[in-house]
Amino acid sequence: MGVLRAARSAAFFALSASPHCLCALAAGLPRARLATRAMPPRMALPRRNLGSASESDAMYTLDGGYGIDPLEDGTGGWLAHRSVLDIPGSGPGDDWVHKVFDDPDGDLASAASFSPGTLKHPPRILVLYGSLRDSSFSRLLAHECARILELLGADVRVYNPRGLPVRDPDLESHPKVQELRSLSLWSEAHVWVSPEMHGCITGAFKNQIDWLPLNTGSVRPTQGRTCAVLQVNGGSQSFNAVNELRRLARWMRMPCTTNQSSVPKAWQEFDDAGRMKHSSLRERVVDVMEEHIKFTRLIREHADFMVDRYSERVEIAEKGRLLTQAEKEREKTAAQITGSA
Repeated sequence: MGVLRAARSAAFFALSASPHCLCALAAGLPRARLATRAMPPRMALPRRNLGSASESDAMYTLDGGYGIDPLEDGTGGWLAHRSVLDIPGSGPGDDWVHKVFDDPDGDLASAASFSPGTLKHPPRILVLYGSLRDSSFSRLLAHECARILELLGADVRVYNPRGLPVRDPDLESHPKVQELRSLSLWSEAHVWVSPEMHGCITGAFKNQIDWLPLNTGSVRPTQGRTCAVLQVNGGSQSFNAVNELRRLARWMRMPCTTNQSSVPKAWQEFDDAGRMKHSSLRERVVDVMEEHIKFTRLIREHADFMVDRYSERVEIAEKGRLLTQAEKEREKTAAQITGSA
């Protein structure tokens, strides 16, 4: 059985009606044709209102993020997990991911071809990791997840958290903030990978989630999207980080894939090229990604229906639209002032 022969081509991203929403226009091309297909240039388009603290005014447009290297301003480089830009699932060193897909006993082709419902475009998956070091093990594991998901038929983007400022309302329009929010809006699913530090997730990971609003009126960067959680450990195996990631996902109203992965003594599990060594731990990572792609394909068809709520329908009927949290707080304050007058 051959590897999955359908690969994703370059995707052009543009802002939709929401200033933070990136729309993907992707088309599948045979892998053989991808080798000669020209990729879009990596360049930043003009930005508007970068000094504004208003979420509704801030705009960041990005062209060329679909590449291996980041742009000059630190954004982009969403395919940093690839060693060859035009080959999904490619990576340095041992190409074990393609070997796994070539193994007829594993039959991952059935998961790759699983396509319930009416949505036929590749599942759009955003991968987040919780370290700023290039050689961090959470980054290496995130890249392995991205390669597996690509061969399972997903359209994958990996966000680099380096350069993302600490959560500050005055920095809503920062390019890295706009990039993160836009990618989350584009996505239909997330993969979260964090090291465990002092019994919890890292600040670098939590900061990314802090920048993602639960909702801005009717715009929801996370709600209804599926989520898979993984962690790496410097020592013995633990599950504190994945448990915390699941709690975060619940607060962001994201249903989690039931399977998960915790990699102990991560420094022993990766070779010099940054590839995961063969072990039951690696097989578990493949299991989690296989389950995640299936779960995502099942859920995404009904994601909007799942987050359609009675209270919000009543609010729309009364107000004409969903209010932002800031607008609700102003209304409460005004009502309190009126009531005390």
